[in-house]
Amino acid sequence: MMFPSSKQPAVCRWALILSYDGSRFYGWQKQAGDLPTVQTTLEYALSQIASENIRTIVAGRTDTGVHATAQVVHFDTTVVRPEQAWVRGVNAHLPEGVAVLFAQQVASHFNARFDAYGRRYRYLLESSPVRSPILQGRVGWTHLKLDPDKMQQAALLLEGEHDFSSFRAAGCQAKSPIKTLYSAKISGTPQFLKLDLHGNAFLHHMVRNIMGALVYVGSGRLSVSGFQTLIGERSRLKAPPTFMPDGLYLTGVDYPPEFGIIRPEMPEWL
Repeated sequence: MMFPSSKQPAVCRWALILSYDGSRFYGWQKQAGDLPTVQTTLEYALSQIASENIRTIVAGRTDTGVHATAQVVHFDTTVVRPEQAWVRGVNAHLPEGVAVLFAQQVASHFNARFDAYGRRYRYLLESSPVRSPILQGRVGWTHLKLDPDKMQQAALLLEGEHDFSSFRAAGCQAKSPIKTLYSAKISGTPQFLKLDLHGNAFLHHMVRNIMGALVYVGSGRLSVSGFQTLIGERSRLKAPPTFMPDGLYLTGVDYPPEFGIIRPEMPEWL
């Protein structure tokens, strides 16, 4: 007598590299109601290609208005599809403002969030009397004149392991405010500045709060020594306001070489 096989379909794990315009979405994470988020949009498109419900795990959740040039997610599926189905096929179901750049099959134990040991952010800042309407939503803006040298002096104080409570949002759910910044650099011109931060992990609103404090330093409202004191006080109540999300980009996620995760080069336009 022949019995039907009880063998379950093999599960494959895939990793995707995404780019998106955060101004078009209400952040990464699913929201109540029909608010468009990157996660909701992506999972719908993946499910269309897989013909089954797909759920994703992301390297780092981004807020409303925050962009990404190299976000990483992973998902599991029992269906067999070629690599390009997860790129071109998925992109055909995605709206303007988000795209899959790369897809690769990965080890079953790979986790986009927990295997990441580093994350990279860039903040673009325009300093001009009048905000450029063309760049709105793409760069942050201040009407204040800034001193990049003083801002860099302050930024260097962030490198290393610190308690970043002074730059932590009130609703942050991280277990510890202690994080390590591998590097912090200000570059560019007084009119167009770039802040690059590379760290093991980031608190909620941490980059935007750092940017807000550095603008105070650059404009003379806060001294470099005052910035150092702010770090040591570990109090959000004494810190400058959270800066706008417009100029913030997640530009890369670091993983152990064993996983072979693609990390795209920084776009030339950024």
